[in-house]
Amino acid sequence: MDFSTLPKVELHLHLDCSLSFAVASRIDPNISFEAYQRDFIAPVKCSDLSEYLTHAEHGIRLMQTAEQLEWVTLDLLQQLSLENTIYAEIRFAPLLHTRNGLKPEEAVDIVCSALSRGMEQAGLEARLLLCTLRHFTEAQSLETIRLAERFKGPVVVGFDIAGDEAGYPVDNHIKAFQYARNRGIPCTAHAGEARGADSVREVLEHFRPYRLGHGVRSAEAPELLKELRELGIHLEICPTSNVQTGVCEDIDSHPAEVLFRSGLSLNINTDGRTLSNITLTEEYQKLHRHFGWGKGHFLQTNLMALEAAFIPQALKEKLKAKLRKAYQY
Repeated sequence: MDFSTLPKVELHLHLDCSLSFAVASRIDPNISFEAYQRDFIAPVKCSDLSEYLTHAEHGIRLMQTAEQLEWVTLDLLQQLSLENTIYAEIRFAPLLHTRNGLKPEEAVDIVCSALSRGMEQAGLEARLLLCTLRHFTEAQSLETIRLAERFKGPVVVGFDIAGDEAGYPVDNHIKAFQYARNRGIPCTAHAGEARGADSVREVLEHFRPYRLGHGVRSAEAPELLKELRELGIHLEICPTSNVQTGVCEDIDSHPAEVLFRSGLSLNINTDGRTLSNITLTEEYQKLHRHFGWGKGHFLQTNLMALEAAFIPQALKEKLKAKLRKAYQY
């Protein structure tokens, strides 16, 4: 089945993990295709999430000036357009882009401007989530959420925490998520990826997000799945990335089917298009081959993604109508 022309929604997508070879070599002409494949793409099987994340550094290094940030943002929008993505939430950590003198607020402003301009060129809707990272200090997390508050509007729509879930506790970030809740800033949070159900419970208790980045190890605890359903928590599932980081051995053992059958709200995402060397169309094809998912499954998961998106209801309904028309349901 060809899924390439069907409209798609992506909620879990890291800007600094999604540089095409074209934009990487434009920024640094010394990068050969062989070097790009070796450095920017993570191994098919990493020892753990930490090893996977080391490959993000190669993209971050190329995103330290206004021009570089603009090029990378516009390039990603074109990648999304090529596979008929109609809505995407792109996330990045502005504090990682200050090595050449940019201030974090300048990095946000540059990416916002590029996103606004690029959406029209690419013919899609996209929004921005600002990320703190597990290894950041409390002050850095608070700085990031204050940036999300300052820029909250037509482009910046939410807050996230990413990074090494197994290596760092939640403590440094509790105040930032409290700040977000008190100011009505929608939040998602990476959890249930490098650690199991205990980590998901911890994040739910301390961060109270609307969505979970990954969240797939919730499948290890049936009572947790019931809690997630009752809370209406949406899972942003990234199958290929999960195999790479050792969440599961292979796609056949990925819990996507179990989670779908349990009645949870979820959708399919790439995580890092470059790190995982994957497109959303290819993710769909994998689930079709291994679990028999068809148009009906992807219509349902894309509709759930839109309902969980951090955008006004009117735009959700407009995009849902596009999906239903294209999927002929």
